[in-house]
Amino acid sequence: MITSRRVVAAAKFFGILAVLGLLVHMGTILFSTRYNTNGQSIFEMWGNSLSQSKEYGGSAHATGTYAPNSEKPVKAALVALVRNDDLYGLRKTIRELEDRWNRKYNYPYIFLNDKPFSEKFMSGVRDLTNARVEFGTLEPDTWGYPEWIDQNKAKHERETSTYIKGRSESYRFMCRFQSGFVFKHPLLQDLEYYWRIEPDVHYFCDIDYDPFVYMKKNNLKYGWNIAPSEYEPTVRTLWNSTQEFMNKNPDMIPSNSMIDWVRDSNNQYTRCHFWSNFEIVDLSFYRSKEYQAYFDFLDHAGGFFYERWGDAPVHSIAVSMFLPKSQVHYFDDIGYYHPAMSHCPDGSKERGKCVCDPKEGWANGFTCAKRWRQIS
Repeated sequence: MITSRRVVAAAKFFGILAVLGLLVHMGTILFSTRYNTNGQSIFEMWGNSLSQSKEYGGSAHATGTYAPNSEKPVKAALVALVRNDDLYGLRKTIRELEDRWNRKYNYPYIFLNDKPFSEKFMSGVRDLTNARVEFGTLEPDTWGYPEWIDQNKAKHERETSTYIKGRSESYRFMCRFQSGFVFKHPLLQDLEYYWRIEPDVHYFCDIDYDPFVYMKKNNLKYGWNIAPSEYEPTVRTLWNSTQEFMNKNPDMIPSNSMIDWVRDSNNQYTRCHFWSNFEIVDLSFYRSKEYQAYFDFLDHAGGFFYERWGDAPVHSIAVSMFLPKSQVHYFDDIGYYHPAMSHCPDGSKERGKCVCDPKEGWANGFTCAKRWRQIS
């Protein structure tokens, strides 16, 4: 009896040793092979395989992790119009973009300025990314007053305005440039898409797919994230000018456009617009004859200077006039903050790859965002 118990105990002991040995062996294999030949951790590979069912384009493995100087599947870049004194705010933006997304994809950055960039600025930006970085100055005829503008009338508007940025001359130059010239800059001439970025913004979510590939694959022309309503004193005659343009060019307005997003049942302007500090755009749209005709019409109307027409309402009305809703995409999965407003995906306080409070990121509840969901 005693001998039998000893045999059983010995068997259990050696069984435990065998299991422990097997676990040690497996751990050694796992440790020694925790990276694949591309330097990707086995845990990242597992995560990628789990994320391939994501609605927005799958995993890094599915779309490719791109080396800094490699050819990308889409000719695209992250683009900002900034000045030398924006360095700190821009560094914060780049740091978050790199951590959240671009360290995997290495799309190039293009920075534009109405004056030459300082060595301090260029070095401070390059320190944060392995991606290619290019710097350019604006062409003189794209920044300033066109010859047909009455500068005394423009000055009177600035000096008597009471709305935000109303007294700024350079802000008006910026709005005109972003509306009609940024995509014509030589550094952007070979791009298919651009993602506009700005200083002092936050990105709340890991982005595990390539938005440029997603846009191209799905034939999307315009991507947005926040949609507020414009302040009426800045666009007093923008809708009147737009209606005049439409009446003169009815052949340019497709029957399936989403014009009812900016036009209500009484044919009045809703003032809804996509906040263009975040936009991902197929630049063939801005280069189209329709968009160019619309911008030229507005430019000659003078509202960039006689009022304070912003690039956001100009872009948004053009999108609504010329595109069907099926070619416009709401990037509601990307949590984003620009000073004064933010968007936080639902549930981000408790789960997922976003860290933000939906109660504080309330842009999804804007009237214009709701109107977007309602139109066909």
